[in-house]
Amino acid sequence: MSAPTSSPNRRSVLSAIAGLAAGSTLPLAPSAAAAAPAAGATTATATAAAGRLPMVIDSTDPWHFGDHPAGALTTRALPGTPAVLEVSDGDGVLATLTTGARTVTLRGPKRSFTEQKKPLSDAFDRTLPAGQTGWGSSPGGGRWYTVNGSDADYFLENGRATVRLTTTNASRHALLSDKAVGDVNAAARVSFDKAPTGGPVSLALSFAAQDVNNHYRARLNVTPAGEVQFLLEKELADVTTALSPAVTVGSGFVAFQHWWVRVEKTGDLLRARAWRHDATEPTTWQHSLRDPEADPDKVFTTGAVGVRALASSGAAVPLEARVYDFVIDAAQWTDPPVVSHDTWVRVLPEPFDGAWTSAVEQRISAWAGDTSPDALAYASMYRPFAPAVTDPSLQGAQVLGESGYSPRNAAGTRDIGFDFHDYMGLSWDFPASGEHMEPDAVDPAKADNLHNMDCSGFVRMVYGHHLGIPMVRSRNFDGLNLPRTSKNQSAHGPGVVVARATGQAPSLGALRVGDAVFFDASVPDSGDPETDGGVIDHVGIYVGRDQHGGLRFVSSRRTPDGPTMADLGAKSILNGPADALYTKSLRVVRRF
Repeated sequence: MSAPTSSPNRRSVLSAIAGLAAGSTLPLAPSAAAAAPAAGATTATATAAAGRLPMVIDSTDPWHFGDHPAGALTTRALPGTPAVLEVSDGDGVLATLTTGARTVTLRGPKRSFTEQKKPLSDAFDRTLPAGQTGWGSSPGGGRWYTVNGSDADYFLENGRATVRLTTTNASRHALLSDKAVGDVNAAARVSFDKAPTGGPVSLALSFAAQDVNNHYRARLNVTPAGEVQFLLEKELADVTTALSPAVTVGSGFVAFQHWWVRVEKTGDLLRARAWRHDATEPTTWQHSLRDPEADPDKVFTTGAVGVRALASSGAAVPLEARVYDFVIDAAQWTDPPVVSHDTWVRVLPEPFDGAWTSAVEQRISAWAGDTSPDALAYASMYRPFAPAVTDPSLQGAQVLGESGYSPRNAAGTRDIGFDFHDYMGLSWDFPASGEHMEPDAVDPAKADNLHNMDCSGFVRMVYGHHLGIPMVRSRNFDGLNLPRTSKNQSAHGPGVVVARATGQAPSLGALRVGDAVFFDASVPDSGDPETDGGVIDHVGIYVGRDQHGGLRFVSSRRTPDGPTMADLGAKSILNGPADALYTKSLRVVRRF
Protein backbone atom coordinates (compact mmCIF):
# COMPACT_ATOMS: atom_id res chain seq x y z
CA MET A 1 0.00 0.00 0.00
CA SER A 2 1.38 3.38 -0.96
CA ALA A 3 1.64 5.98 1.76
CA PRO A 4 0.36 9.52 1.16
CA THR A 5 2.96 12.23 1.23
CA SER A 6 1.03 14.33 3.74
CA SER A 7 2.83 16.01 6.62
CA PRO A 8 3.18 14.32 10.03
CA ASN A 9 0.73 15.19 12.76
CA ARG A 10 2.01 18.61 13.81
CA ARG A 11 0.66 18.44 17.33
CA SER A 12 2.42 15.17 18.12
CA VAL A 13 5.67 16.28 16.51
CA LEU A 14 5.71 19.69 18.16
CA SER A 15 4.83 18.34 21.60
CA ALA A 16 7.66 15.81 21.46
CA ILE A 17 10.27 18.34 20.37
CA ALA A 18 8.91 20.93 22.77
CA GLY A 19 9.60 18.41 25.51
CA LEU A 20 13.18 18.19 24.31
CA ALA A 21 13.44 21.95 24.26
CA ALA A 22 12.23 22.24 27.83
CA GLY A 23 14.57 19.52 28.98
CA SER A 24 11.73 17.47 30.42
CA THR A 25 12.03 13.78 31.19
CA LEU A 26 10.84 11.76 28.21
CA PRO A 27 10.88 8.13 27.08
CA LEU A 28 14.46 7.15 26.35
CA ALA A 29 13.95 4.63 23.58
CA PRO A 30 11.30 3.56 21.06
CA SER A 31 10.57 0.31 22.86
CA ALA A 32 9.83 -0.65 26.41
CA ALA A 33 12.54 -3.29 26.30
CA ALA A 34 15.18 -0.76 25.37
CA ALA A 35 14.00 1.71 27.99
CA ALA A 36 13.70 -0.74 30.88
CA PRO A 37 16.55 -0.89 33.40
CA ALA A 38 18.54 -4.07 33.59
CA ALA A 39 17.73 -6.57 36.28
CA GLY A 40 19.54 -5.62 39.45
CA ALA A 41 20.60 -2.21 38.18
CA THR A 42 20.80 0.41 40.90
CA THR A 43 18.38 3.31 41.03
CA ALA A 44 21.15 5.72 40.04
CA THR A 45 21.98 3.68 36.98
CA ALA A 46 18.36 3.17 35.96
CA THR A 47 17.58 6.88 36.13
CA ALA A 48 20.87 8.28 34.79
CA ALA A 49 19.59 8.34 31.23
CA ALA A 50 17.06 11.05 32.09
CA GLY A 51 19.78 13.64 31.37
CA ARG A 52 20.63 12.27 27.93
CA LEU A 53 18.21 14.21 25.76
CA PRO A 54 19.84 14.92 22.37
CA MET A 55 18.73 18.58 22.21
CA VAL A 56 17.88 21.18 24.86
CA ILE A 57 16.94 24.86 24.41
CA ASP A 58 18.54 27.29 26.86
CA SER A 59 15.55 28.72 28.73
CA THR A 60 17.75 31.46 30.26
CA ASP A 61 18.71 32.92 26.87
CA PRO A 62 17.63 36.61 26.73
CA TRP A 63 16.24 35.82 23.27
CA HIS A 64 13.06 34.63 24.96
CA PHE A 65 12.36 38.09 26.39
CA GLY A 66 12.88 40.26 23.31
CA ASP A 67 11.07 41.22 20.12
CA HIS A 68 11.73 39.25 16.95
CA PRO A 69 12.85 40.74 14.70
CA ALA A 70 14.32 43.55 16.81
CA GLY A 71 13.46 46.42 14.52
CA ALA A 72 13.66 47.00 10.79
CA LEU A 73 15.57 44.58 8.57
CA THR A 74 18.59 45.59 6.52
CA THR A 75 20.59 43.53 4.02
CA ARG A 76 24.09 43.32 2.62
CA ALA A 77 25.70 41.00 0.09
CA LEU A 78 28.69 39.07 1.39
CA PRO A 79 31.75 38.64 -0.84
CA GLY A 80 32.62 35.25 -2.22
CA THR A 81 30.95 32.30 -3.93
CA PRO A 82 28.22 31.19 -3.57
CA ALA A 83 26.41 34.52 -3.30
CA VAL A 84 25.10 35.05 0.25
CA LEU A 85 22.72 37.76 1.45
CA GLU A 86 23.03 38.71 5.11
CA VAL A 87 19.95 40.07 6.87
CA SER A 88 20.24 42.08 10.11
CA ASP A 89 17.93 43.63 12.66
CA GLY A 90 18.66 45.80 15.69
CA ASP A 91 20.35 42.91 17.51
CA GLY A 92 22.74 42.01 14.70
CA VAL A 93 22.76 39.35 12.01
CA LEU A 94 19.36 37.67 11.86
CA ALA A 95 19.52 35.44 8.78
CA THR A 96 21.61 34.39 5.79
CA LEU A 97 20.20 33.36 2.42
CA THR A 98 22.21 31.73 -0.36
CA THR A 99 21.38 32.33 -4.01
CA GLY A 100 20.28 29.05 -5.53
CA ALA A 101 19.58 27.34 -2.18
CA ARG A 102 16.41 26.83 -0.16
CA THR A 103 18.04 26.48 3.26
CA VAL A 104 18.26 29.61 5.41
CA THR A 105 20.13 30.04 8.70
CA LEU A 106 18.47 32.23 11.33
CA ARG A 107 19.26 33.51 14.80
CA GLY A 108 17.07 31.94 17.46
CA PRO A 109 17.21 30.82 21.08
CA LYS A 110 20.42 29.08 22.04
CA ARG A 111 20.40 25.29 21.95
CA SER A 112 22.76 22.53 22.98
CA PHE A 113 23.13 19.30 21.05
CA THR A 114 24.82 16.35 22.70
CA GLU A 115 24.87 12.56 22.68
CA GLN A 116 25.45 9.78 25.16
CA LYS A 117 26.35 6.14 24.74
CA LYS A 118 23.55 3.72 23.89
CA PRO A 119 23.13 0.36 25.62
CA LEU A 120 24.28 -2.66 23.65
CA SER A 121 23.91 -6.41 23.74
CA ASP A 122 26.22 -8.80 21.91
CA ALA A 123 25.11 -12.43 21.60
CA PHE A 124 27.97 -13.24 19.17
CA ASP A 125 25.44 -14.72 16.74
CA ARG A 126 27.40 -13.91 13.60
CA THR A 127 29.57 -15.75 11.14
CA LEU A 128 32.61 -13.79 10.00
CA PRO A 129 33.57 -13.93 6.31
CA ALA A 130 36.16 -16.49 5.30
CA GLY A 131 39.65 -15.37 6.21
CA GLN A 132 38.56 -13.01 9.01
CA THR A 133 39.56 -13.81 12.59
CA GLY A 134 38.60 -12.45 15.97
CA TRP A 135 35.18 -11.49 17.24
CA GLY A 136 34.18 -8.93 14.62
CA SER A 137 32.05 -5.91 15.51
CA SER A 138 29.52 -5.71 18.32
CA PRO A 139 26.00 -4.45 17.52
CA GLY A 140 26.44 -0.71 18.02
CA GLY A 141 29.39 -0.92 20.40
CA GLY A 142 32.41 -0.82 18.12
CA ARG A 143 34.85 -3.49 17.04
CA TRP A 144 36.34 -6.10 19.33
CA TYR A 145 40.12 -6.03 19.34
CA THR A 146 42.28 -8.74 20.87
CA VAL A 147 45.62 -8.62 22.68
CA ASN A 148 48.07 -11.50 23.34
CA GLY A 149 48.08 -14.88 21.70
CA SER A 150 47.63 -15.61 18.03
CA ASP A 151 44.67 -14.48 15.97
CA ALA A 152 43.50 -18.08 15.89
CA ASP A 153 43.09 -18.03 19.69
CA TYR A 154 40.02 -15.78 19.32
CA PHE A 155 37.06 -16.99 17.28
CA LEU A 156 33.26 -17.15 17.04
CA GLU A 157 31.39 -20.43 16.98
CA ASN A 158 27.74 -21.44 17.49
CA GLY A 159 26.64 -18.20 19.13
CA ARG A 160 29.59 -17.76 21.46
CA ALA A 161 32.92 -15.94 21.53
CA THR A 162 35.86 -18.14 22.46
CA VAL A 163 39.36 -17.54 23.76
CA ARG A 164 41.59 -20.60 23.40
CA LEU A 165 44.10 -20.81 26.25
CA THR A 166 47.18 -22.72 25.09
CA THR A 167 49.80 -21.62 27.61
CA THR A 168 49.73 -20.84 31.31
CA ASN A 169 50.18 -17.42 32.91
CA ALA A 170 49.47 -15.69 29.59
CA SER A 171 46.59 -13.24 29.74
CA ARG A 172 44.24 -13.11 26.79
CA HIS A 173 42.21 -9.93 26.32
CA ALA A 174 39.29 -8.92 24.10
CA LEU A 175 38.21 -5.29 24.45
CA LEU A 176 35.65 -3.14 22.68
CA SER A 177 37.15 -0.25 20.74
CA ASP A 178 35.23 2.46 22.61
CA LYS A 179 37.77 3.80 25.13
CA ALA A 180 35.73 6.84 26.22
CA VAL A 181 33.36 5.01 28.60
CA GLY A 182 33.22 6.42 32.13
CA ASP A 183 30.39 5.24 34.36
CA VAL A 184 29.12 1.87 33.24
CA ASN A 185 26.84 -1.02 34.16
CA ALA A 186 27.85 -4.14 32.23
CA ALA A 187 27.48 -7.90 32.45
CA ALA A 188 28.81 -11.02 30.72
CA ARG A 189 27.74 -14.69 30.70
CA VAL A 190 30.79 -16.94 30.65
CA SER A 191 31.97 -20.54 30.97
CA PHE A 192 34.81 -23.00 30.26
CA ASP A 193 34.74 -26.10 28.11
CA LYS A 194 36.59 -28.07 30.83
CA ALA A 195 36.74 -28.18 34.59
CA PRO A 196 40.27 -27.05 35.46
CA THR A 197 42.95 -29.47 36.56
CA GLY A 198 46.43 -28.78 37.90
CA GLY A 199 45.73 -25.08 38.54
CA PRO A 200 42.95 -22.43 38.48
CA VAL A 201 41.51 -20.80 35.37
CA SER A 202 39.69 -17.49 35.30
CA LEU A 203 37.50 -15.23 33.22
CA ALA A 204 37.10 -11.57 34.11
CA LEU A 205 34.96 -8.66 33.00
CA SER A 206 37.37 -5.76 32.47
CA PHE A 207 36.29 -2.11 32.66
CA ALA A 208 37.81 1.39 32.61
CA ALA A 209 40.61 -0.24 30.63
CA GLN A 210 43.31 2.16 29.49
CA ASP A 211 45.06 -0.89 28.06
CA VAL A 212 45.61 -4.51 29.06
CA ASN A 213 48.05 -3.48 31.81
CA ASN A 214 45.88 -0.75 33.34
CA HIS A 215 42.27 -1.54 34.19
CA TYR A 216 39.80 -2.82 36.75
CA ARG A 217 38.37 -6.32 36.48
CA ALA A 218 35.83 -8.52 38.24
CA ARG A 219 37.26 -12.04 38.00
CA LEU A 220 35.70 -15.47 38.29
CA ASN A 221 38.42 -17.87 39.42
CA VAL A 222 37.68 -21.61 39.19
CA THR A 223 39.94 -23.96 41.14
CA PRO A 224 40.74 -27.62 40.40
CA ALA A 225 38.55 -28.48 43.43
CA GLY A 226 35.55 -26.95 41.61
CA GLU A 227 35.36 -23.89 43.87
CA VAL A 228 34.24 -20.66 42.16
CA GLN A 229 35.85 -17.59 43.66
CA PHE A 230 35.06 -13.99 42.81
CA LEU A 231 37.58 -11.16 43.05
CA LEU A 232 37.63 -7.43 42.31
CA GLU A 233 41.08 -6.40 41.10
CA LYS A 234 43.04 -3.50 39.72
CA GLU A 235 45.95 -3.82 37.35
CA LEU A 236 48.18 -0.75 37.34
CA ALA A 237 51.33 -0.68 35.21
CA ASP A 238 51.15 -4.48 34.90
CA VAL A 239 50.96 -4.97 38.70
CA THR A 240 47.77 -6.58 40.02
CA THR A 241 46.22 -5.63 43.37
CA ALA A 242 43.17 -7.24 44.97
CA LEU A 243 40.81 -4.39 45.86
CA SER A 244 38.59 -6.68 47.93
CA PRO A 245 39.12 -10.17 49.41
CA ALA A 246 38.05 -13.10 47.29
CA VAL A 247 34.51 -14.35 47.90
CA THR A 248 33.46 -17.96 47.29
CA VAL A 249 30.27 -17.84 45.22
CA GLY A 250 29.93 -21.48 44.20
CA SER A 251 31.26 -25.01 44.32
CA GLY A 252 31.14 -28.16 42.25
CA PHE A 253 31.97 -26.44 38.99
CA VAL A 254 31.62 -28.62 35.92
CA ALA A 255 32.44 -28.00 32.28
CA PHE A 256 30.03 -25.67 30.44
CA GLN A 257 28.46 -24.39 33.65
CA HIS A 258 27.44 -20.79 32.88
CA TRP A 259 28.09 -17.88 35.21
CA TRP A 260 27.22 -14.20 35.02
CA VAL A 261 29.48 -11.36 36.14
CA ARG A 262 28.16 -7.82 36.50
CA VAL A 263 30.13 -4.64 37.23
CA GLU A 264 29.01 -1.14 37.97
CA LYS A 265 31.30 1.87 38.03
CA THR A 266 30.02 5.24 39.24
CA GLY A 267 32.91 7.66 39.58
CA ASP A 268 35.44 5.86 41.79
CA LEU A 269 32.75 3.62 43.32
CA LEU A 270 33.26 0.07 42.03
CA ARG A 271 30.73 -2.73 42.46
CA ALA A 272 30.62 -6.31 41.26
CA ARG A 273 28.59 -9.47 41.67
CA ALA A 274 28.52 -12.97 40.19
CA TRP A 275 25.87 -15.69 40.03
CA ARG A 276 25.10 -18.93 38.27
CA HIS A 277 23.08 -18.60 35.09
CA ASP A 278 20.34 -20.88 36.44
CA ALA A 279 19.89 -18.70 39.54
CA THR A 280 18.28 -15.30 40.06
CA GLU A 281 20.61 -12.34 39.89
CA PRO A 282 21.36 -11.11 43.44
CA THR A 283 20.16 -7.69 44.51
CA THR A 284 23.28 -7.03 46.56
CA TRP A 285 26.90 -6.62 45.56
CA GLN A 286 29.58 -9.07 46.64
CA HIS A 287 32.14 -6.30 46.18
CA SER A 288 31.44 -2.61 46.74
CA LEU A 289 34.19 -0.09 47.41
CA ARG A 290 35.93 3.04 46.24
CA ASP A 291 39.34 2.89 44.64
CA PRO A 292 41.67 3.59 47.61
CA GLU A 293 44.32 5.16 45.38
CA ALA A 294 45.27 8.63 46.68
CA ASP A 295 46.87 9.75 43.42
CA PRO A 296 44.03 10.79 41.08
CA ASP A 297 46.23 10.05 38.06
CA LYS A 298 46.16 6.38 39.08
CA VAL A 299 42.37 6.15 39.31
CA PHE A 300 40.82 4.96 36.06
CA THR A 301 38.01 7.34 35.15
CA THR A 302 37.44 6.19 31.57
CA GLY A 303 38.36 3.26 29.40
CA ALA A 304 37.22 0.30 27.38
CA VAL A 305 35.09 -2.64 28.50
CA GLY A 306 35.85 -6.27 27.67
CA VAL A 307 37.01 -9.62 29.01
CA ARG A 308 40.26 -11.19 30.16
CA ALA A 309 41.00 -14.94 30.33
CA LEU A 310 43.86 -16.68 32.11
CA ALA A 311 45.08 -20.21 32.79
CA SER A 312 47.16 -19.98 35.97
CA SER A 313 50.43 -21.79 36.60
CA GLY A 314 50.00 -25.56 36.50
CA ALA A 315 46.60 -25.52 34.81
CA ALA A 316 46.12 -28.15 32.12
CA VAL A 317 45.86 -26.58 28.68
CA PRO A 318 44.53 -26.21 26.08
CA LEU A 319 41.07 -25.20 27.20
CA GLU A 320 38.50 -22.69 26.02
CA ALA A 321 37.11 -19.68 27.87
CA ARG A 322 33.74 -18.78 26.41
CA VAL A 323 31.54 -15.69 26.43
CA TYR A 324 27.90 -16.20 25.43
CA ASP A 325 26.46 -12.73 26.09
CA PHE A 326 28.07 -9.36 26.66
CA VAL A 327 25.75 -6.56 27.72
CA ILE A 328 26.23 -2.87 28.50
CA ASP A 329 22.95 -1.91 30.13
CA ALA A 330 23.97 1.68 30.80
CA ALA A 331 27.09 3.75 30.19
CA GLN A 332 28.19 7.34 29.92
CA TRP A 333 30.95 9.03 28.03
CA THR A 334 32.74 11.38 30.42
CA ASP A 335 33.36 13.94 27.68
CA PRO A 336 30.45 13.63 25.24
CA PRO A 337 30.28 15.97 22.25
CA VAL A 338 28.41 19.21 22.95
CA VAL A 339 27.53 21.78 20.29
CA SER A 340 25.92 25.01 21.52
CA HIS A 341 24.83 27.96 19.39
CA ASP A 342 21.83 30.08 18.38
CA THR A 343 21.63 29.05 14.71
CA TRP A 344 18.43 27.53 13.32
CA VAL A 345 18.05 26.07 9.82
CA ARG A 346 14.83 26.45 7.82
CA VAL A 347 13.79 25.78 4.23
CA LEU A 348 12.22 28.19 1.72
CA PRO A 349 9.44 26.93 -0.58
CA GLU A 350 11.64 27.73 -3.60
CA PRO A 351 15.38 28.36 -4.07
CA PHE A 352 16.37 31.94 -3.24
CA ASP A 353 16.95 33.87 -6.48
CA GLY A 354 19.03 36.62 -4.89
CA ALA A 355 16.23 39.22 -4.84
CA TRP A 356 15.20 40.74 -1.49
CA THR A 357 11.45 41.04 -2.01
CA SER A 358 8.62 41.90 0.36
CA ALA A 359 7.54 38.24 0.32
CA VAL A 360 11.00 37.07 1.38
CA GLU A 361 11.16 39.81 4.02
CA GLN A 362 7.81 38.73 5.45
CA ARG A 363 8.96 35.12 5.66
CA ILE A 364 12.21 36.02 7.42
CA SER A 365 10.30 38.25 9.85
CA ALA A 366 7.88 35.41 10.62
CA TRP A 367 10.72 32.95 11.14
CA ALA A 368 12.52 35.36 13.49
CA GLY A 369 10.32 34.34 16.42
CA ASP A 370 9.60 30.77 15.31
CA THR A 371 10.66 27.87 17.55
CA SER A 372 8.90 25.11 15.61
CA PRO A 373 11.17 22.19 14.59
CA ASP A 374 13.94 23.02 12.15
CA ALA A 375 16.51 20.81 10.39
CA LEU A 376 18.70 20.37 13.48
CA ALA A 377 15.74 19.56 15.71
CA TYR A 378 14.46 16.91 13.33
CA ALA A 379 17.97 15.46 12.96
CA SER A 380 18.22 15.23 16.76
CA MET A 381 14.97 13.32 16.95
CA TYR A 382 16.58 10.19 15.46
CA ARG A 383 19.65 10.12 17.68
CA PRO A 384 20.02 8.06 20.88
CA PHE A 385 17.38 8.55 23.58
CA ALA A 386 15.02 10.57 21.37
CA PRO A 387 11.35 9.80 22.17
CA ALA A 388 9.10 8.00 19.71
CA VAL A 389 6.34 9.96 17.91
CA THR A 390 3.65 8.41 15.71
CA ASP A 391 1.56 10.04 12.99
CA PRO A 392 -2.15 9.10 12.73
CA SER A 393 -2.26 10.46 9.18
CA LEU A 394 0.38 7.91 8.14
CA GLN A 395 -1.43 4.82 9.41
CA GLY A 396 -0.07 5.41 12.91
CA ALA A 397 3.51 4.94 11.72
CA GLN A 398 6.37 6.08 13.92
CA VAL A 399 7.85 9.18 12.28
CA LEU A 400 10.31 10.29 14.97
CA GLY A 401 12.37 8.44 17.55
CA GLU A 402 15.74 6.75 17.96
CA SER A 403 16.77 5.09 14.71
CA GLY A 404 19.10 2.28 13.78
CA TYR A 405 21.09 1.98 10.56
CA SER A 406 19.87 -1.41 9.36
CA PRO A 407 19.37 -4.92 10.69
CA ARG A 408 22.52 -6.97 11.10
CA ASN A 409 23.36 -9.51 8.43
CA ALA A 410 24.78 -12.99 9.04
CA ALA A 411 28.30 -11.60 9.39
CA GLY A 412 27.16 -9.12 12.04
CA THR A 413 27.70 -6.10 9.78
CA ARG A 414 24.99 -3.83 8.38
CA ASP A 415 23.80 -3.39 4.82
CA ILE A 416 23.00 -0.11 3.07
CA GLY A 417 19.84 0.66 1.13
CA PHE A 418 17.20 1.68 3.67
CA ASP A 419 15.31 4.91 3.02
CA PHE A 420 13.25 7.26 5.19
CA HIS A 421 9.97 5.44 4.45
CA ASP A 422 11.55 2.10 5.42
CA TYR A 423 12.04 3.64 8.88
CA MET A 424 8.28 4.20 9.03
CA GLY A 425 7.47 0.77 7.61
CA LEU A 426 5.55 2.29 4.70
CA SER A 427 5.73 1.89 0.95
CA TRP A 428 6.08 5.29 -0.70
CA ASP A 429 4.61 6.72 -3.89
CA PHE A 430 7.10 9.13 -5.43
CA PRO A 431 6.08 11.56 -8.20
CA ALA A 432 6.21 9.80 -11.57
CA SER A 433 6.52 12.91 -13.73
CA GLY A 434 9.53 13.72 -15.90
CA GLU A 435 10.90 11.97 -18.96
CA HIS A 436 13.65 10.32 -16.95
CA MET A 437 11.39 8.88 -14.28
CA GLU A 438 10.50 5.20 -14.18
CA PRO A 439 6.79 4.51 -14.93
CA ASP A 440 6.13 2.91 -11.53
CA ALA A 441 7.60 5.15 -8.81
CA VAL A 442 6.20 3.22 -5.86
CA ASP A 443 9.00 2.06 -3.58
CA PRO A 444 7.88 -0.77 -1.30
CA ALA A 445 8.98 -0.77 2.33
CA LYS A 446 11.78 -3.25 2.90
CA ALA A 447 10.93 -6.11 5.20
CA ASP A 448 12.39 -6.14 8.72
CA ASN A 449 13.79 -2.61 8.49
CA LEU A 450 11.39 -0.77 10.74
CA HIS A 451 13.03 2.19 12.54
CA ASN A 452 16.24 1.97 10.49
CA MET A 453 17.70 4.19 7.75
CA ASP A 454 21.06 4.63 6.09
CA CYS A 455 22.97 7.90 5.68
CA SER A 456 21.17 9.25 2.61
CA GLY A 457 17.82 7.99 3.92
CA PHE A 458 18.43 10.01 7.08
CA VAL A 459 19.17 13.17 5.08
CA ARG A 460 16.00 12.58 3.04
CA MET A 461 13.99 12.10 6.23
CA VAL A 462 15.14 15.47 7.61
CA TYR A 463 15.23 17.67 4.52
CA GLY A 464 12.74 15.79 2.36
CA HIS A 465 9.98 14.27 4.44
CA HIS A 466 9.93 16.80 7.27
CA LEU A 467 11.07 20.01 5.59
CA GLY A 468 9.52 19.55 2.16
CA ILE A 469 12.34 19.37 -0.37
CA PRO A 470 10.88 17.16 -3.13
CA MET A 471 12.34 13.69 -3.49
CA VAL A 472 12.56 11.14 -6.29
CA ARG A 473 12.89 7.39 -6.16
CA SER A 474 16.00 7.02 -8.27
CA ARG A 475 16.06 9.26 -11.38
CA ASN A 476 15.14 12.75 -12.64
CA PHE A 477 18.30 14.47 -11.43
CA ASP A 478 17.20 18.03 -12.17
CA GLY A 479 18.93 19.88 -9.34
CA LEU A 480 15.61 20.48 -7.58
CA ASN A 481 14.77 17.02 -6.26
CA LEU A 482 16.64 15.19 -3.52
CA PRO A 483 18.01 11.90 -4.93
CA ARG A 484 18.17 8.62 -3.09
CA THR A 485 21.94 7.98 -2.74
CA SER A 486 24.73 10.07 -1.27
CA LYS A 487 26.57 9.82 -4.60
CA ASN A 488 23.66 11.38 -6.51
CA GLN A 489 22.78 13.85 -3.75
CA SER A 490 26.33 15.15 -3.99
CA ALA A 491 26.42 15.42 -7.78
CA HIS A 492 22.79 16.22 -8.63
CA GLY A 493 21.12 17.35 -5.42
CA PRO A 494 19.20 20.58 -4.89
CA GLY A 495 20.88 23.85 -4.02
CA VAL A 496 24.47 24.87 -4.64
CA VAL A 497 27.91 23.40 -4.10
CA VAL A 498 29.72 25.36 -1.40
CA ALA A 499 33.03 23.51 -1.65
CA ARG A 500 34.41 20.61 -3.66
CA ALA A 501 37.78 18.88 -4.03
CA THR A 502 39.13 15.75 -5.70
CA GLY A 503 41.34 13.37 -3.76
CA GLN A 504 41.48 15.63 -0.71
CA ALA A 505 39.25 17.60 1.65
CA PRO A 506 38.03 20.99 0.37
CA SER A 507 38.25 24.31 2.17
CA LEU A 508 35.78 24.75 5.03
CA GLY A 509 35.82 28.54 4.91
CA ALA A 510 32.27 28.85 3.53
CA LEU A 511 30.75 26.07 5.66
CA ARG A 512 27.48 26.93 7.44
CA VAL A 513 25.31 25.06 9.92
CA GLY A 514 22.85 22.83 8.08
CA ASP A 515 25.07 22.18 5.05
CA ALA A 516 25.17 18.63 3.70
CA VAL A 517 28.68 17.17 3.85
CA PHE A 518 29.70 14.32 1.54
CA PHE A 519 32.54 11.83 1.95
CA ASP A 520 34.51 9.25 0.02
CA ALA A 521 34.74 7.09 3.12
CA SER A 522 35.38 3.91 1.08
CA VAL A 523 33.53 1.34 3.15
CA PRO A 524 34.98 -1.98 1.96
CA ASP A 525 32.48 -4.33 3.64
CA SER A 526 29.30 -2.86 2.18
CA GLY A 527 29.03 -5.29 -0.71
CA ASP A 528 28.34 -2.31 -2.98
CA PRO A 529 30.79 -1.64 -5.84
CA GLU A 530 30.02 2.07 -5.55
CA THR A 531 31.85 2.22 -2.21
CA ASP A 532 35.23 0.98 -3.38
CA GLY A 533 36.93 4.37 -3.22
CA GLY A 534 36.95 7.44 -5.41
CA VAL A 535 33.16 7.63 -5.15
CA ILE A 536 30.98 9.56 -2.71
CA ASP A 537 29.54 6.96 -0.33
CA HIS A 538 28.51 8.85 2.82
CA VAL A 539 26.58 12.01 3.74
CA GLY A 540 25.79 13.95 6.89
CA ILE A 541 24.51 17.32 8.11
CA TYR A 542 26.88 19.86 9.65
CA VAL A 543 25.71 20.74 13.19
CA GLY A 544 28.30 23.23 14.42
CA ARG A 545 31.46 23.68 16.50
CA ASP A 546 31.76 21.52 19.62
CA GLN A 547 33.29 22.35 23.01
CA HIS A 548 36.77 21.43 21.76
CA GLY A 549 36.57 23.30 18.46
CA GLY A 550 35.63 20.28 16.36
CA LEU A 551 33.37 20.97 13.36
CA ARG A 552 30.82 18.28 14.11
CA PHE A 553 28.29 16.64 11.81
CA VAL A 554 25.44 14.15 12.28
CA SER A 555 24.99 11.13 10.03
CA SER A 556 23.58 7.62 10.10
CA ARG A 557 26.42 5.09 10.33
CA ARG A 558 26.99 1.36 10.60
CA THR A 559 29.19 1.09 13.69
CA PRO A 560 27.03 3.22 16.00
CA ASP A 561 23.96 1.65 14.34
CA GLY A 562 22.09 4.79 13.35
CA PRO A 563 22.24 8.59 13.37
CA THR A 564 25.03 9.96 15.54
CA MET A 565 27.13 13.07 16.13
CA ALA A 566 29.53 11.17 18.41
CA ASP A 567 32.80 9.35 17.82
CA LEU A 568 32.08 5.63 17.99
CA GLY A 569 33.99 4.02 15.13
CA ALA A 570 35.37 7.33 13.87
CA LYS A 571 35.21 10.94 15.04
CA SER A 572 32.24 12.87 13.60
CA ILE A 573 34.33 15.97 12.93
CA LEU A 574 35.51 17.67 9.75
CA ASN A 575 38.67 19.33 11.09
CA GLY A 576 40.37 16.57 13.05
CA PRO A 577 43.85 15.09 12.53
CA ALA A 578 44.88 14.64 8.92
CA ASP A 579 44.49 10.87 9.14
CA ALA A 580 41.03 10.94 10.78
CA LEU A 581 38.50 9.14 8.57
CA TYR A 582 35.94 11.90 8.03
CA THR A 583 38.49 14.71 8.02
CA LYS A 584 40.50 13.15 5.21
CA SER A 585 37.53 11.77 3.24
CA LEU A 586 35.38 14.92 3.01
CA ARG A 587 34.93 15.85 -0.66
CA VAL A 588 31.81 18.02 -1.17
CA VAL A 589 29.81 20.55 0.84
CA ARG A 590 26.36 21.28 -0.59
CA ARG A 591 23.75 23.76 0.65
CA PHE A 592 20.28 22.46 -0.16
